[in-house]
Amino acid sequence: MKKQIKAAVLASLALTPLAMAQQVAAAVAAMETAAAPVAESGAGSDAGTESAAAAAGPMATVEVASRRTRSSVALKSDEIQKILPGTNPLKALQTLPGVSFQTADPWGNNEQNLSLFVHGFSGQQLGYTMDGVPLGDQQYGNYNGLSPQRAVISENVRGVVLSSGAGDLATASTSNLGGTIETFSADPLATRGLAAQQTVGSHKTSRTFLRYDSGKMSGQSGDSSFYVSALHHEARAWDFQGRQGGDQLNAKFVNDNASGRLTVFFNYSDKIEPNEDSTVRSATEKFQPYTRPFTYPDFNLALGYLSPTGATPAADGNNYRNYYSDAQREDYLGYVKYDWNLSDSATWSNQVYYHYDDGVGVVAGPIGVAGLPALFAIYYPNQNLKQVFGNSGYATRTTEYQINRTGWLSTLRSEIGNHTVQGGLWFEHNESQAYRRWYALDVNNPSSPYDRPENPLITQYGSEIDNKVVQLHLQDEWRVRPDLVVQGGFKSSLQFARGMMPVQPKPGAISGNSPALPEGDIDTKKWFLPQLGARWDVTPREQAFVNVQKNMRQFVTYGGGGASPWSLASQAAFDLFKATAKPETSVTFEAGLRSSRTFDAGVLTGFDGQVNVYHVNFKDRLLTISPTPVISSIIGGNPVLANVGSVKMDGIDLSGTFHFGRTFSFYDAVSYNKSKYDDNYSNGKDTVATAGKRIPGSPEWMNKFIASLNVADTEFQLSGDYVGKRYATYTNDLSVKSYFLLGLGVSGKLPFLDGGWVKNARYRVNVTNLADRQGDLNVVVGAADKTYNTFPIAPRQGFVTLMADFK
Repeated sequence: MKKQIKAAVLASLALTPLAMAQQVAAAVAAMETAAAPVAESGAGSDAGTESAAAAAGPMATVEVASRRTRSSVALKSDEIQKILPGTNPLKALQTLPGVSFQTADPWGNNEQNLSLFVHGFSGQQLGYTMDGVPLGDQQYGNYNGLSPQRAVISENVRGVVLSSGAGDLATASTSNLGGTIETFSADPLATRGLAAQQTVGSHKTSRTFLRYDSGKMSGQSGDSSFYVSALHHEARAWDFQGRQGGDQLNAKFVNDNASGRLTVFFNYSDKIEPNEDSTVRSATEKFQPYTRPFTYPDFNLALGYLSPTGATPAADGNNYRNYYSDAQREDYLGYVKYDWNLSDSATWSNQVYYHYDDGVGVVAGPIGVAGLPALFAIYYPNQNLKQVFGNSGYATRTTEYQINRTGWLSTLRSEIGNHTVQGGLWFEHNESQAYRRWYALDVNNPSSPYDRPENPLITQYGSEIDNKVVQLHLQDEWRVRPDLVVQGGFKSSLQFARGMMPVQPKPGAISGNSPALPEGDIDTKKWFLPQLGARWDVTPREQAFVNVQKNMRQFVTYGGGGASPWSLASQAAFDLFKATAKPETSVTFEAGLRSSRTFDAGVLTGFDGQVNVYHVNFKDRLLTISPTPVISSIIGGNPVLANVGSVKMDGIDLSGTFHFGRTFSFYDAVSYNKSKYDDNYSNGKDTVATAGKRIPGSPEWMNKFIASLNVADTEFQLSGDYVGKRYATYTNDLSVKSYFLLGLGVSGKLPFLDGGWVKNARYRVNVTNLADRQGDLNVVVGAADKTYNTFPIAPRQGFVTLMADFK
């Protein structure tokens, strides 16, 4: 056990999806299953852990899940918060090889411009959970979940686990083609106390976090504990006058006794974020600004920007300026979980959850762009449209969402000799809605990004989807001998979806002059999705593993937009899709070797390293295609959703950490991914030459490094993130340049503040984009018409965080 613990400490900076060393098995197992508390740190947890580590030497940045037969790595709370206190757990994963994550704000909270790729798979092709509760596929206009940072306050995150090749069979997800990301909330502390944390910094940032822990309370029913915490976050957007942030509440209760463990969790999130506008790039676009800021809150500027008829300046082309845009989301999420100890060798876990979301996406923009005059003329023929919409020359467009989900997860696990057998069920019933509406923007009483529009002039369409998901799994882990484990199993994925359109658009109000959006049922059933893997302890310091697994992505159940059958332009297109289309599937092969070595002499005292190779066959890729030109993102072309062939993905991750005593360590990871389309496809008019082309948006080459230095009670950390060239179209006509960003973090204790009712006072300083680089941060992939969009790299920003515990 001592050797395992030592190896786990030395593996701490090995940021890699395949583990680079042995680990403290119990701690990692706890993070993977969320069945037991692990040592936590940072504000609201065991704050003293951070201070002690800063004095002792480089802190652990990753815990390697060597218990699994697949690539899996866990980042703990401290390492997530080191990037920037309050950061999105998904953003923390950008330090891992094979992961490309971009968003315009330094916390990674803005969802409208978020881009995530893992080994060539996009964020919508991964699976996400929080304490086992499914979070959906993370689309911006989400219909079946919510983002991790809205599900749990970042400071209350215990850890996040990335399985970059294939997730566990039990993962509750219908979209995990390319792996899973599991977030876990912290448990209550054993000691009573209050923790406070305050961050201030660039662009009027203020983030306030408070948490009260009850401590352990013993009674006849066992040991109980709980915490309640609150967050208020706000910051001005760096390129326009928009205040981003909101409020969030968390509460968690845990009771442990001989019979089992009861966990109750509640989360409330109220979030408003003004959004960025992307820059349109093309050979014919004469005006291509680095940023495309809104005119809000200067309403006089907005009025003067338009012509008397509401037209934008011709010189601005497609990069005209909107008045504002924002995303408003209110979420309630809760679960009750009971882990029942049936015997010394068997447990039965049952978890029920509920999620309600009320959200709206808003754009206040000119009425004379993107085909809007023709759209509005359908509803107000031969009328003065400027007068209809409030005489400002602007109209407010909304997409209004509701999600109402309930679910049940049940898992039975038993040890029988050298076998650990597990079987389980996941069931979810989701009722979702999406309504597109238009409102006036009154010249005498203009709205703001912080208002929810009322009294619509037009309801363009309204969709309601009733969706039921059933997932079964069964697996056996067989310890063939002490150094060899073989694991095999399968899962079944079934989806029963029914879509209705209570509000149908008028003819011409959607693409292709369709008379109606489609309605109907689609049931998809895949009974056998197998998995087989093995891990072999080659030596006490080296471990090899191999895994093969098949996964499926169920059809998107969203009406009126996106790559969903209920967003097609006609009933005939829907019926054709239902009769002919297949869900996307992938078969992932992965193999790796982990190693951890210690040295007793010289400056170099340890080295952790790994190599991970993978191959993926991705079949029945779904793509929204159109034989007619896309008029705008509002009107669209005449879309058809169809299978357009296969993709082959091959890649390798190489990573290593050098340890120089307890003072300095250096981690570096290089990843290469080659993802190519196998087939051309027809858009109904022409053949689009995509065979042999690379997947756009995902870089082939990436390199990450982290250098950590501890001097006395102060830790310095310099991080680097290189993202290579990314193609911007499916036909690889255009690309965006590579970028390299640096980040700096400094943290330490404030002993002069300790004493009396204050303890563990400490600080953290973070600087993002240290060299103040400019460039294209992420790319919104275009079709084959040599047009795409980009969001810019945010400038250098600095933040200071003070934190302490109170008796």
